[in-house]
Amino acid sequence: MAYFTHILLNNVIPLTIMIAIGIILYRAFKLDIKTLSKLNFYLFSPALVFKMLYESSLSLAVLGQTLLFFALFFAAMFLLMEVVIRLRGYKGGMIPAMRNSVIFYNSANYAIPLNQLVFVGDAFTLSIQIIIMMMQSLLPNTYGIYAVNASKRNDMKQTLRTILTLPVIYIIPIAFLMKGLHIPIPGPVYTPINYVSDAFIATALLTLGVQLGSMKWTFNLTDVMLSNVLRLCVGPAVGFLIVLLMGIEGVMAQALVLSCAVPTSLSSVLIAVEYDNEPEFSSQAVFSSTIFSIFTVTLVIYLMKFIG
Repeated sequence: MAYFTHILLNNVIPLTIMIAIGIILYRAFKLDIKTLSKLNFYLFSPALVFKMLYESSLSLAVLGQTLLFFALFFAAMFLLMEVVIRLRGYKGGMIPAMRNSVIFYNSANYAIPLNQLVFVGDAFTLSIQIIIMMMQSLLPNTYGIYAVNASKRNDMKQTLRTILTLPVIYIIPIAFLMKGLHIPIPGPVYTPINYVSDAFIATALLTLGVQLGSMKWTFNLTDVMLSNVLRLCVGPAVGFLIVLLMGIEGVMAQALVLSCAVPTSLSSVLIAVEYDNEPEFSSQAVFSSTIFSIFTVTLVIYLMKFIG
């Protein structure tokens, strides 16, 4: 019950308030959602990724094992989504929209506080979650954008040019290089980085609110609920199976399974809005999965005591 209350008060309600503010601002001022999504892609998200990687404590052993787990988990969920997509007969933009809503999950502003709550500020489990966050920042900005544009049969050369303009694909190696070489960042430079990274969560949630405010609210209940079940229930179950297959035990196994249990990423909405690809479905999937995660994440936390 304590976990349920904490997730509700510290994750879901604050997120819902920010989303509600975005809805109100759109209704009052008709904010330009394209501008908001560009700010997230090109400014706020790269700053957050850089800061977290630069400040983190990652060992090569943990990095390698976590990356292997993530690769196996991503491949398993991707194959599962291919089966679901074929069985449901999705066409056009709905294919990447449904896939993105399941394989991209909120590994930063939801999963990191959750990790620190469950493991009581453990630096080891935090480093695991930061590695997952790194990959969940990189993939939407590469594969996610490619898949959306491929479904629309857009010029692939132009799509690749667009991907290469995204700062996050350069920020990750730069952060690791600067950290590895112990290159200090001058205070006058690091202060703006802190300001910008702190603005990511608020701006991303406001963007979601603006998108929800502009929708006609024609609920695609079946597809949204299917996305939620795959993300919140099947996701952690697949993560648990991969942990067993890899022979990972103890707190690392628990941290990896917990990382798979969080709701759909805001990145799926930002991609949908930026490239006009099923933004209503994507927004509904993010919003509803965040609400339902109160119950599913609490159940996963309870079941984690039986892991390793």
